[in-house]
Amino acid sequence: KDLHLPVAVPEVPSSPRHEFPADWSIKTRLLFLSSQPFTWAEHLKAQEEAQGFAQHCRATETNLPQSIQEPKLSTELRCAFQQSLVYWLHPSLPWLQLFPRIGADRKIAGKASPWSQDEALQQVLMSDWSVSFTSLYNLLKAKLCPYFYVCTYQFTVLFRAAGLAGSDVITAVISPTTRGLREAMRNEGIEFSLPLLEESRTRKQKNSEVNLETEVANSLEAGNSMEDREEPAPSDDDDESFSWLEEMGVQDKVKKPDAISIKLRKEKHEVQMDHKPESVALVKGTNTFTLLNFLINCKSLVAVAGPQAGLPPTLLSPVAFRGGTMQTLKARSINAKARIHLAYEDIFSLEIVGPVMPHSLHALTMLLKSAQRGAFSAVLYTHEPTAVFNTDLDNASPALNKETVYKDLPMCGLHPKTLDQLSQCPTLGKSSIRFLEMKDYAYTWKS
Repeated sequence: KDLHLPVAVPEVPSSPRHEFPADWSIKTRLLFLSSQPFTWAEHLKAQEEAQGFAQHCRATETNLPQSIQEPKLSTELRCAFQQSLVYWLHPSLPWLQLFPRIGADRKIAGKASPWSQDEALQQVLMSDWSVSFTSLYNLLKAKLCPYFYVCTYQFTVLFRAAGLAGSDVITAVISPTTRGLREAMRNEGIEFSLPLLEESRTRKQKNSEVNLETEVANSLEAGNSMEDREEPAPSDDDDESFSWLEEMGVQDKVKKPDAISIKLRKEKHEVQMDHKPESVALVKGTNTFTLLNFLINCKSLVAVAGPQAGLPPTLLSPVAFRGGTMQTLKARSINAKARIHLAYEDIFSLEIVGPVMPHSLHALTMLLKSAQRGAFSAVLYTHEPTAVFNTDLDNASPALNKETVYKDLPMCGLHPKTLDQLSQCPTLGKSSIRFLEMKDYAYTWKS
């Protein structure tokens, strides 16, 4: 039940696998546990740190042996560890924590924000941000950046290059969305789909058709079920749309026109999903460029009041881009004793904190596989609004020639094995990996 397997390889039985599925959610923290110490991850020498940064910038591919006998003495392992912790951020304001942005008002409150009342400064920040955002999109289009995130105070956008997540075109996934945002996107001519809503409608339609057949078979009134087929049965709170009339005390004096009733009833189903994972929107192909321009000019992208007022969205990327600042995830190892079968045993942990993107998670597991001799477990903490990025949103897209789609992707700066993992169709649905375990070089996981 808890084991999710990539659908791309149906012949593999539901048993431990040598690879875990891509997890497109952003993690805020990883906690790795092992019976082998993590001393190799401590106190990197200046030379090793510098080498790790250089390897990242040059996209150096590190292939470690299956098992490292003395991990602490392996310079190659320590340099690769530093390399796996690097990510790129914009804007960079060292006194502010710029991820996560959704629900971050309390953490940002009270911190200096000289731009909040200065319109000229806000324009400079937004102009700089637009240059960085455009730079990232151009890198993505050229397949020199595999993916990146735009984190606003209300929603997150994941842009993915053609060839990733089983899609043959550039995709942008936005979550959560509101009716206002979707209306604004439609007005800009951006074509998008609401895959989870459409999937839910299809399911309801199939269910109502099954119910209809059952009712006809039981010689019940078919007329009512025919009406049900055309429009879903109203829910208990169907009159919510008119609650404002009740508040004014004029609900009886105002006649609700039929056409408007029907329109509002349809709209209600759309508004009900606002801010929920089901509101996820998918933009494909050339429409992603229109989305870029829309976001650059979108007034509601930046908060006008509160602690985040005037602060441009956070851009997160696995590779360097114009205006991007190199950052590293924070790592620390802790040794502890755990009571196992009436005896105390050593348990070693390695904690990674920061915006952990999909490529970092995969790169770290590859290192741990070698350093911890194929045995470790991990607890993963997800930034919840991004879990829905694991839905296979693009399954209706007919695949083009794979060789053409994947041709330039190896230049995107990721390890070939990581790239291979991120190219697979997502399989985790609206959930994300919470627990990952490796035993004898094979993975099992729970979501």
